[in-house]
Amino acid sequence: MKTKNILLLALLFACSFIKAQNVMQSPEYIKALTAEWKGERFADGRPKVSDNLLERLKEITLEEAWAELIELGYFNQFEGNWKLLNENDHNVMTGRAVTAQFMPARIDLENQVLEQGKAEGRMYQQKRTVSWAMTTLVDGDFYVADGYDKQAYGTVMGSNLGNGVWARSHRGAIVYGHIRDTEDLRKVEGFNVWVKGTDPSYMRKTLLTTINAPIRIGEATVLPGDAVLAKKDGVVFVPAHLVEHIVLTGEVTELFDVFGQQRIKEGKYTAGIIDSKWSDDIKKDFRGWLDTYKGKLPMTRPELDKFLEKRNF
Repeated sequence: MKTKNILLLALLFACSFIKAQNVMQSPEYIKALTAEWKGERFADGRPKVSDNLLERLKEITLEEAWAELIELGYFNQFEGNWKLLNENDHNVMTGRAVTAQFMPARIDLENQVLEQGKAEGRMYQQKRTVSWAMTTLVDGDFYVADGYDKQAYGTVMGSNLGNGVWARSHRGAIVYGHIRDTEDLRKVEGFNVWVKGTDPSYMRKTLLTTINAPIRIGEATVLPGDAVLAKKDGVVFVPAHLVEHIVLTGEVTELFDVFGQQRIKEGKYTAGIIDSKWSDDIKKDFRGWLDTYKGKLPMTRPELDKFLEKRNF
């Protein structure tokens, strides 16, 4: 009896281990990872940050987003020193992260990944795991791949897969690694890739292991559903539950700057006063200025008023 119990426990452990090795992470796991998000989700469990917030996020500078994330205790959300596929076009993009983890190939691990992929209904062809994450993309997604900066025989994107990314998501890609077929990729109108380098070889010694798990992109930690703010000078990965806060903070900071610079020019306040903690009189002046502001507010006035109630000027 004791032997049977031991065998049963071993079988249960083995089954749970196998289940944990899914290539595509389960919605339940993704929801647990992103538990602080309280809004709408995709069927795969990822937070669905609104298109409106993603569009407004484009106007936030890297410095504004990064500084506020640091204030909130998120120190590992920025990665710089990228090469852009298209240097002068489409160099500002936002989207919702779909993450892909690549590792150095190993035959026994590859066999397990291929078998698990077959069980999940993925394209079961030798050496074609590279495309699996891309087939999960929907409009507004940003493909984020950790290729561990592998160069030769580890390129995680070529012209066919790049076209596939654009066709499904109408967004670009972040590749912590190398890509190939750049001449053809540049012909994809609207597409761009933030990448560490290029190499003409195709993938032979690298293996996709997980989709929508936490990954490392250089100095940054990325979770599925993070909002990607990609600009020429770097990329910030914003946790989904903080996107609205980051956007509003950046937008209000811009309004503060417009108000402050106007009042300095008018001689009402000095630069030193504006750069210091505002008095109640300046706060009141700012709210009155908002009532006569001739520009278009990026947020609704109720959103702004609610934010200002909590904001320490």
